[in-house]
Amino acid sequence: MAGAAPSQMTVDELAARAGVTVRTLRFYSAKGLLPPPELGPRRVGWYGAEHLGRLELIEELQRQGLTLAAIDRYLSQLPDDVGSLDLVIHRALVASWTPVAAEEATREQLGRRAGRALSDEDVDRLAAMGAVHRTDTPEVFKIDPGLLPLGVRVLDVPIPLETLVAARAVVRLHSQATAHDLHRLFRDTVWRPYRESEPDDRALERMKALTEQIQPMVVQAIVTAFQRSLAEELAARPEEDARPSGDG
Repeated sequence: MAGAAPSQMTVDELAARAGVTVRTLRFYSAKGLLPPPELGPRRVGWYGAEHLGRLELIEELQRQGLTLAAIDRYLSQLPDDVGSLDLVIHRALVASWTPVAAEEATREQLGRRAGRALSDEDVDRLAAMGAVHRTDTPEVFKIDPGLLPLGVRVLDVPIPLETLVAARAVVRLHSQATAHDLHRLFRDTVWRPYRESEPDDRALERMKALTEQIQPMVVQAIVTAFQRSLAEELAARPEEDARPSGDG
């Protein structure tokens, strides 16, 4: 896929694709959050698509306000054979939980982040997915850092623009409903009874701190459940999904 990350990237190329500094990348590596690169001739470190996906997920979790320790716990629960696309999906779903300030970028900067030259049609498709938002200035865009990597992966898939718009609406509808129901469940069955038990101030602060640690676990559970449900849905209808639309 033209928008996919190359199989080999230098540390500078990886940092540019992820929109971070080399210093930040090395910091994550030193903390054990990012696997070491493969060493080539002259001990040059080469990074791949999995490194990019993991780095982008780390950045998204950072934007969510998770500590490095919480991020480490989140990453440690990922399967050993997690692929680059799985990491991209994780990041996109995590990003949907907490809106983040969109990053402003020129057309040239957007292309560098995407790792490819973008046509007007490409930009339209990214906008339909919510990965890019147009501004009053034609050559300046607002980028959703959580959705852009997934949007780039989808660019070369022959999906009609209207389908992308409808799919985005479905995801937003169900993710918002899930967040609402989970928040209500936790409020009514955990938080409210705890407050009614009249805990002292110290116990109350400790409970607040514990609830903040629950969020990454809930996100992990939802991402895993979504991937499993999608796999089951596709496995249940393989012939139907593969059949051309013109067949009766």
